[in-house]
Amino acid sequence: MYFEPELSYKIERDARAYWLLFKGNKILIQKDKVQFTLPEINLYNLRKKLNRSQYLDRREGHSFYVSELTPDTVAPEGMSFYDLRRLLGQIPENLFFLAGKAHHILHWDRTHQYCSRCGAHTENKIDERAKICPSCGFVNYPRISPAMIVAITRGREILLAKGGRFQDGFYSVLAGFVEPGETFEECVQREVEEEVGLKVNNIKYFGSQPWPFPDSIMVGFTAEYASGDIIIDKKEILDAGWFTVEQLPLIPCIGSIARRLIDWFITKELQVGNETQTR
Repeated sequence: MYFEPELSYKIERDARAYWLLFKGNKILIQKDKVQFTLPEINLYNLRKKLNRSQYLDRREGHSFYVSELTPDTVAPEGMSFYDLRRLLGQIPENLFFLAGKAHHILHWDRTHQYCSRCGAHTENKIDERAKICPSCGFVNYPRISPAMIVAITRGREILLAKGGRFQDGFYSVLAGFVEPGETFEECVQREVEEEVGLKVNNIKYFGSQPWPFPDSIMVGFTAEYASGDIIIDKKEILDAGWFTVEQLPLIPCIGSIARRLIDWFITKELQVGNETQTR
């Protein structure tokens, strides 16, 4: 999938356009397949239910738009509203993050209807993705909240923690939002010490992933244990411990950068084990 560079907020009558429709945090999908298939939806019966619409991108000649439906909207026959988060790992990653981008932009549009400086109603800026105040000229861009996520290793062990917000009770690597004036590396050190009482070193960049729930960008790192004993903060962390590949607890699903970091650790350890056996 590739996207053609273009930006326009004019909602045109394009018979070939794809519409991603949301009701709250749920996206409209094909019911029988329980997957996101980017259907071309006939908006005739749904047009009166649209709260707001935003242009997304173009792909191979098709325009992509996102719209929010009113809370009382009933899904058309053969379709249903599905929690976007639960599509992670069930559909191709590029489609999931296209839907995520749509969710992110829709949230920004919903929460920036008025100017934070003077209170006037904002308008879409036609030459870039931004909101402009016609009264005072203040411009607001989509909010992106940077956060770090880190895999901490100690020899053949990885640190995993169960967060208070993890509904499925799984264990994952540590994460936290970057504070003003702070580098990502400083954020790693601070969050680790705050959440589990440990000090780390040898911090290395791993990769990144947009996480539009509602507007984050996760920047991944690896780090090594330096010193300290695990002391959980008891606010965000319910439990934490060191785990080997052979004793991993329930971990995040495939598709998230948290799982990619854990899979990196697993692959690294299996390679070390294979090399040891061949000697």
